[in-house]
Amino acid sequence: MKSNFWRKVLPGIALVSGLIMPVGAQVPYQPAATPAAVPAPAAPVESPSDTDRVASSVVKIFTTAGYPDLYRPWSKQTPTELTGTGVVIDGNRILTCAHVVAYASQVQIQADQSADKIFATVEAIAPDIDLAILKLDDNSFFDTHHALPRAETMSKVADPVRVYGFPLGGDSLSITRGIISRIEFTSYNYPAEGLRIQIDAAVNPGNSGGPAVVNDKMIGIAFSRFTGDSAQNIGYIIPCDEIDLFLKEIASGSYTGKPIMMDQLQTLENSALRSSLKLDKSITGMVVRQPYDPDPAYPLKKWDVITKVGDVPVDDQGKITVDGDLRIAFQYEIQKVIKDGKVPLTVARNGKEIQVQLPVPIKPPLLVPYLNDQYPSYFIFGPLVFSESTQDYLTPGRASTAYNILGALGMAGSPLVTRMGDKPRFPGERLVIISSPFFPHHLAEGYSDPIGDVVKSVNGVAVKNLAHLVQLLRDSRDEFVSFEMEGKRGETLVFPRAEMLTATDEILEDNGIRSQGSPDIMAIWNAKSSGKADTTASSH
Repeated sequence: MKSNFWRKVLPGIALVSGLIMPVGAQVPYQPAATPAAVPAPAAPVESPSDTDRVASSVVKIFTTAGYPDLYRPWSKQTPTELTGTGVVIDGNRILTCAHVVAYASQVQIQADQSADKIFATVEAIAPDIDLAILKLDDNSFFDTHHALPRAETMSKVADPVRVYGFPLGGDSLSITRGIISRIEFTSYNYPAEGLRIQIDAAVNPGNSGGPAVVNDKMIGIAFSRFTGDSAQNIGYIIPCDEIDLFLKEIASGSYTGKPIMMDQLQTLENSALRSSLKLDKSITGMVVRQPYDPDPAYPLKKWDVITKVGDVPVDDQGKITVDGDLRIAFQYEIQKVIKDGKVPLTVARNGKEIQVQLPVPIKPPLLVPYLNDQYPSYFIFGPLVFSESTQDYLTPGRASTAYNILGALGMAGSPLVTRMGDKPRFPGERLVIISSPFFPHHLAEGYSDPIGDVVKSVNGVAVKNLAHLVQLLRDSRDEFVSFEMEGKRGETLVFPRAEMLTATDEILEDNGIRSQGSPDIMAIWNAKSSGKADTTASSH
């Protein structure tokens, strides 16, 4: 498979952006660009009653969000008010996008042309695939606002589509029209992958969570758009295939994640590669370049060729055929045939085809994970603030900012870049970072600002995770505490231990910080020494 690591790891950069609308944002009028004349199938003329039935199922969502401040992890950012869209589904529930209600402290919904706002709570959220479910405090709303039926079959390219939502430019319900342009299996939030539908109907901030409709049945919900300078009318839909998988999982308890095949693969298109593997011309499939697990008992080996997923053949570009004419990445079939955490594969190895059962993790462990709607753990020690690295920390905002951060860290040889996509080398491994600039204090005199540095060791002991670092500091009786950093840039920071303890209380008071650490970390700091260093990760 021709993979692009950075496109997977940083899906928000130069590809798509979430469609939420900050409350009070001012939008200057701009004439719509005139697209090139492209013949398109005429959309069926729907009756006003058809439109009204769909519209009555669509709601505007008002969210007050308290996002984490990743550079000041002891606090939250100033509360943000934003709006999005939701749709009524079966079970007296409202479906929307995860990013519409992430970190919500308050959620309300409002039907079109209604003066009433109804309080809602987030019942389930899946940040990796960007879906969420809301429950209302007052279920009488559903007496007059009924569930929108979902399509039972996959849509087709060129099908006419309508998108309902509450985008910028006004307060009432908006309906835009277009066609389905593309259907593909691709990345969501790394490492999650899923089916995605591209449309040319206009979607804008505020549209997230709004239903896309074909023949008065929902085929999915809007969640993002292409943000490149030369792009016009490229929007994306999370299809009902993904929605149904999400609803099925939360029905059995809670959402844990999607099955993800983490082996490194490549296509079998090159003739020299095929010859070197001594493959018959009849063999097609994907080459295993690097198995996910080096354990000899792991079912896949280097240079295996995956020829089938279940009973479905895989071609030399890693595609399978769905519904007779749609070629799509073979990983799409994994989520359909997985059973008890294993996927049946046919593999060509040493001239023979064999059957294997591949274990596919639901939530693969990542050295640098996402926060996934959680707040970061942290610990303050003297003028230093420690936390654990997350993908969120590395992509804090606009694409240019993220690329500047990654570029500087890469030049410094920081493991934040060199190991970004790695799995932990041992259970609980995390990268401990200095997340914030020094607090002003004479103890930091002469040292360069260590923000973003990865802590390698404390007094010569390699740091496994934030919990381990705190244990080392708690149990130390040395006169000095020495912090060695990873990479080419970081200095070794040496401090008098007793003065650091005294300075910590002063710094907390001077800066109005209520706690030296997050609750999970303070439980470790305040515990008695066990004489052993726990390597369990402190968060995420």
